[in-house]
Amino acid sequence: MFNVSKIRADFPILNREVNGKPLVYLDNAATSQTPKQVIDVIVDYYQRLNANIHRGVHTLSQEATDAYEQARLKIQAHFNIAKSHEVIFTSGTTHSINLVANGFTSLLNKGDELLVSAMEHHSNIVPWQMLCERTGAVLKVIPMNENGELLMAKFDGLLSHKTKLVFCNHVSNALGTINPIQEIIQKAHAVGAAVLIDGAQASPHIKADVQELDVDFYIISAHKVCGPTGVGMLYGKESWLKKLPPYQGGGEMIAEVTFEETTYADLPHKFEAGTPNICGGIAFGAALDYMNAIGFDAIASYENELLDYATQELLKIQGLKIYGTAANKTSVISFNIQGIHPYDIGTILDKLGIAVRTGHHCAQPIMDFYKIPGTVRASFSFYNTKEEVDVLVEGVNRAKAMLL
Repeated sequence: MFNVSKIRADFPILNREVNGKPLVYLDNAATSQTPKQVIDVIVDYYQRLNANIHRGVHTLSQEATDAYEQARLKIQAHFNIAKSHEVIFTSGTTHSINLVANGFTSLLNKGDELLVSAMEHHSNIVPWQMLCERTGAVLKVIPMNENGELLMAKFDGLLSHKTKLVFCNHVSNALGTINPIQEIIQKAHAVGAAVLIDGAQASPHIKADVQELDVDFYIISAHKVCGPTGVGMLYGKESWLKKLPPYQGGGEMIAEVTFEETTYADLPHKFEAGTPNICGGIAFGAALDYMNAIGFDAIASYENELLDYATQELLKIQGLKIYGTAANKTSVISFNIQGIHPYDIGTILDKLGIAVRTGHHCAQPIMDFYKIPGTVRASFSFYNTKEEVDVLVEGVNRAKAMLL
């Protein structure tokens, strides 16, 4: 049985009040909350292990190194990654994408084509635009329909021998759409293109198997999966990581340095210059342990119940429109009420203790597609409840009565 009350007891922040009301936290697509099991790991690190890693012979350094590398192994196991050195610690999804985009600068020629989906976060658009400016490559867009689903027939038409890279999110942060990434990967590979999948929004809902997907790059941020901010993962196939040059120079990423020449360290250290977020990496591993103990099948089943219930109840509100009605989606609802700016709804909801996200969600092309300034986004996690959905619906109705 899925015991949401027991799970909620693991999250201290859910007990607080906001503006004199019990907190209803529905901004999980921006960042998940952190359970005490992960908080305890963070505290323990600074109380017992705080030392730099990989370089020290003393006990604290060795213990910190062991804990950090154990976290790498946990990430490897979670995503079914073939080799631990294919796991690169980064500061998050944005860092991971920029690392890959920088590396491809020397691998592209003028006229090469890159394909990006129409529903990407800005972090999976801007670095590729910058890459095109540096190389003369051309960025093309895979369009979507009114339901927030990619037009795969159009994708087929865009693919050619000129296609070198394809970028797509596993799940849209603005709409909740689960994209057909396995099909995208297979078709891209058929024309010799590499594929990078932004797994940030999928990671709290779906346990991706990178070997089964046969994806070239897969990236996530720890703070989406109950971990800390400021740390993430880049998975890259060994063959690709060996082709890409280092993204940053400094300590740890070198084999030997003289003033005449520097040789680089082997993977993964080649891409991990400087002192990393050691505590964050260790806590990242602890967060995956926590979520795996609950079980991703159980999480997905419960969150789908919340999504169905919230969709049903919100659609009872006259004038409310949901954006992103794909048949296959995660527990995200983006909506507007006719005649009301989303920011105004979000402000009133906050006064009622309800945390939602308003705006374009770093996905302005999606908003331009729908010809709207933004949406109210309620995003649900496995520690939310149907009672909280009821509070949200009541709050939206109250906001509507005040603003119309």
